[in-house]
Amino acid sequence: MKFHKYHALGNDYLVVNSQDLNSQELNSQGLITELTPENIQKICDRHFGIGSDGILLGTIQPKTNRFSLRIFNPDGSEAEKSGNGLRIFSRYLWDMGLVTNKQFSIETIGGIVKSVVDNSGQMVRVEMEKISFWSNDIPVAGEAREVINQKINLGDKEFNFSAATIGNPHCVIILPEVDSQIAKKYGSQIENHPLFPQRTNVQFMKILDRNNIQIEIWERGAGYTLASGSSSSAAAAVAYKLGLCDTKITVKMPGGLISIRVNEDFNIIMSGAVTQVASGKISQEIFDI
Repeated sequence: MKFHKYHALGNDYLVVNSQDLNSQELNSQGLITELTPENIQKICDRHFGIGSDGILLGTIQPKTNRFSLRIFNPDGSEAEKSGNGLRIFSRYLWDMGLVTNKQFSIETIGGIVKSVVDNSGQMVRVEMEKISFWSNDIPVAGEAREVINQKINLGDKEFNFSAATIGNPHCVIILPEVDSQIAKKYGSQIENHPLFPQRTNVQFMKILDRNNIQIEIWERGAGYTLASGSSSSAAAAVAYKLGLCDTKITVKMPGGLISIRVNEDFNIIMSGAVTQVASGKISQEIFDI
């Protein structure tokens, strides 16, 4: 199975072309041709596999200038959308000569986005579509409402939170100070809280000023994460919704910076770096053990 590894500010993914996955060569040799949850877990394992925060399975339709993407978390579950994953897949398409620096579309379960690759592939801008704060869209349990500045009880701790979706669910908690420890301590509890029937991504956010925020991230299905494009989008949108930030927001994360523009209708434009790491083939042997 061929793979291409990239990272977006330390959030690393393996890109797999669906045509390579289902090639006649693999089938004729009786090799792995399906990304089952078990296979995904083995591939993403940092000790027994390649190691990554997930797998991007792309389908290429260059004649229509549209591409589709499925996003798998390292626990084998499937995500609706990933901002970093979309930027990485966009860079992969650019590296393969399938796109230029003109805008193109990528279809995900969480919606169709538009992407542009700049700076010799190292910077990618993605139109992430519109943020919604409505409970039915996210989803959040309870009556239909905008989920803004509500309470979540974890037993020993209570937080105020706002929820949002940009094709995948997010829970944003504003605190005076944030660090990795608070994300690791409470992230899993919030991800799996009964309020979120499809689980949720979690962002612990500090407002730095009108144009800068800092977040620590617990990603659904992946755990503590150094950077996230969709988390940056959701956190910035909540900061703007609450009147704490202006429309142009730089998001500071342990892995680096992402630039977000929140339009008045809450459509999000995200820009950030992507780095190519490696290309190769995954050995069949890891699946046989």
